[in-house]
Amino acid sequence: MSLSIEPNERVSFSVHYEDEHLAILEKPAGLVTTPGKGHEYDTLQNGLFAKYGHKLQNIGAERDYGLLQRLDRHASGVILLALTPSAWEAMRDSFRQKEVRKFYWAICRSTPNQPKGVIRRAIEEKMSKRDDVWENNTQRSKFDKVKLGRVTAKGKPAITAYRVLQHTAAGALLECRAVTGRLHQVRVHLDSIGCSILGDRFYGPRASRTAATRLMLHAHRIVLPHPVTGETVDVKSKCPKDLGRVLRQLGMSKPGVFDSNREPLTDGGHDAPGDAVGHE
Repeated sequence: MSLSIEPNERVSFSVHYEDEHLAILEKPAGLVTTPGKGHEYDTLQNGLFAKYGHKLQNIGAERDYGLLQRLDRHASGVILLALTPSAWEAMRDSFRQKEVRKFYWAICRSTPNQPKGVIRRAIEEKMSKRDDVWENNTQRSKFDKVKLGRVTAKGKPAITAYRVLQHTAAGALLECRAVTGRLHQVRVHLDSIGCSILGDRFYGPRASRTAATRLMLHAHRIVLPHPVTGETVDVKSKCPKDLGRVLRQLGMSKPGVFDSNREPLTDGGHDAPGDAVGHE
């Protein structure tokens, strides 16, 4: 069987969980998720085809060759991959029913006004010619087009829950749960409340864009019902070394994989009146 995506065994990623139906992987920062212009052979998906090629080919392009999530190039963390067509369909239903919970650590330039809250602000995807977008510490040409998210009443509903884990005068470490899945959702929502993520080349003031060598966003946990057994699968990832270095520079410490003494960030407050952040 010929493969639609060129396998590349040199692409590095780790596997946190795997059975015959699904796998949960960890994407390192700097790795593009899917092939595109300038990255035809060096993406996560090229590496996945080297390991699971025939299974993913059988799932097909219409099911994105098993990928159920994507992460921005400069973000790191866990990604969900189906290994059979039926598992992909079942997990898509779980996403639609909000049964999949995704959690992120974000190092931000400032601390939110409230220690926890829910951001309900619609996000619209829009091609931009902004000349103040930075990529790899180089300002992009004003003629370059990039697809960005922006908060606007014309956008699609988007919900992000957050809580402050640590903070100092120099910044804050937040845990966020993306309840919906809009473009750059966590990045756009945090920037909209004045808490842009350090190293974010697309959102926030220049001071925060150049404050870290990469986007300080890590998808550290995913919780989901298994597509066949229905049992809960709960996979957690450690804090990457580069996030730990930035936290130390800001006077904070690395978070644990999961603090069992802390209440999980759940749906509990999502429909409560009087959100700490407000909504559109």
